[in-house]
Amino acid sequence: MTLRFQLSDLRVPVIQAPMAGTATPRLVAEVSRAGGLGSLGLGASNAAQAAGMMAETAARLGSNLYGVNLFCHRPAQADPAREAGWLAYLAPEFHRFGGEPPAEITEVYRSFLVDDDMLRAVLAARPAVVSFHFGLPSAERIAALRDSGATLAATATSRAEAVAIRDAGLDLIVAQGYGAGGHRGIFDPDGPDERLPTMELLRELLDLGLPVVAAGGIMDGADAARLLTAGAAAVQMGTAFVACPESAAGDTYRARLAAAKPGDTVMTRAISGRPARGLANRLTALGEAAGAPDLPDYPITYDAAKRLNALAGGSDYAAQWAGVEAARARSMPAAELVALLEQEIGTHLHGINACHKGQ
Repeated sequence: MTLRFQLSDLRVPVIQAPMAGTATPRLVAEVSRAGGLGSLGLGASNAAQAAGMMAETAARLGSNLYGVNLFCHRPAQADPAREAGWLAYLAPEFHRFGGEPPAEITEVYRSFLVDDDMLRAVLAARPAVVSFHFGLPSAERIAALRDSGATLAATATSRAEAVAIRDAGLDLIVAQGYGAGGHRGIFDPDGPDERLPTMELLRELLDLGLPVVAAGGIMDGADAARLLTAGAAAVQMGTAFVACPESAAGDTYRARLAAAKPGDTVMTRAISGRPARGLANRLTALGEAAGAPDLPDYPITYDAAKRLNALAGGSDYAAQWAGVEAARARSMPAAELVALLEQEIGTHLHGINACHKGQ
């Protein structure tokens, strides 16, 4: 078995967040080639689609120096009454565009907890890093992935989740602050959420004995340098890479990101059924409105949003995930962004170190 990847292998301590549906093989390859670590989000793909993306990424790179991310949510529990109630609530929105709500909505994405085909696809592709979101898979799946040579990581939003990651024998903890874009990695979406900022969460996890990757609200090298100085082994950046031409973001998504102002993002369940941070729109407002019914399970709720967005187009019902610092996104090719981050991190680390020496 080959030696597992280590964060110290990176020339630039930046991981491009997996961003299921937005990260492409081209984006991932460009980031890894430039000295960071590119990552594919497989949570919105079936096993065949995932195998194709991993094969393309490896072909572009000429190596397996990339990561993949797997969703480990509790498989959805169908509830016809809740699903019918949500569809009835959304019916006027479908009617606005000359359509009808579907007769039913279903679980559009399989959890890795029960997806044996996805496990086989990842084992065959042998990416350098495999990370988990929404929780942890079984010990047997963890062992199989470790035997493939992968470095294993998982998202934590609290100390308790980070301890569970450590105790499961994983190699890295991704500390996801409350300001991060996309789906919140909280293990139990119905439990308490401490909503810790990235820096505060990072400091709570540094004594656990594993390298910690800081995620959430990181847009430039100055942000990264502060977290690296505080003890992060690397940073993970998502929203910063959405604006790159290599991402799969559509024109309306890019336009809204370019026009974003502070305060334009919200944490919402209305799009997918789980807490996720994105650009506010009509659907997020409907989810917060007085009298909104209980939501179906994730990802059944997502099925309704996707159908409504397909009918309406635009941004009113779209999943345009973005973190609290979205207004600071910079549009440039991914390799140029990684090179700029490398320069900025070096400059700010030098400045921070010089400041410390002068104290």
